[in-house]
Amino acid sequence: MIKHEIKDKVIKELQGDLPVVARPYLAVAERTGLTEQEVISTAADLQRQGMLKRIGAILRHQQVGYDANAMVAWQVSDEAMDDVGNLMARCPVVSHCYWRETPEEWPFNLFTMIHARHHDELHGVIRELSNLTGVEEYRVIESVRELKKTSVQYR
Repeated sequence: MIKHEIKDKVIKELQGDLPVVARPYLAVAERTGLTEQEVISTAADLQRQGMLKRIGAILRHQQVGYDANAMVAWQVSDEAMDDVGNLMARCPVVSHCYWRETPEEWPFNLFTMIHARHHDELHGVIRELSNLTGVEEYRVIESVRELKKTSVQYR
């Protein structure tokens, strides 16, 4: 098989959900007529070439009982950012932690996505992170409902 045909097959399979099995790349191989090693090495090649950033799991948090979710915007000094960001990112209920440049009128520059089972737990985690890091200025933006969670689809 020509290398670009293999690449096309692997890209088409990896852009959707991987099978939830012990060896997902073997399942992809069986669906495409490739070997497991061809799938793995092609994915590695795509990553080295910068065509594939990462393969990651998407937690469908509401399906597993995490009904209270919020983006929290924190006001953190540039000098403390690495320490604070690393502490927050290590929290098991923080799925995302980003440092962003923001406009002057919005001084909150560190963003965390926090998932909890209920409202009281969510606000307890936020207070705990505030106490742990000493960051007292923050804004909580709670999720109302999930509108989209899909993978990018290429032709």
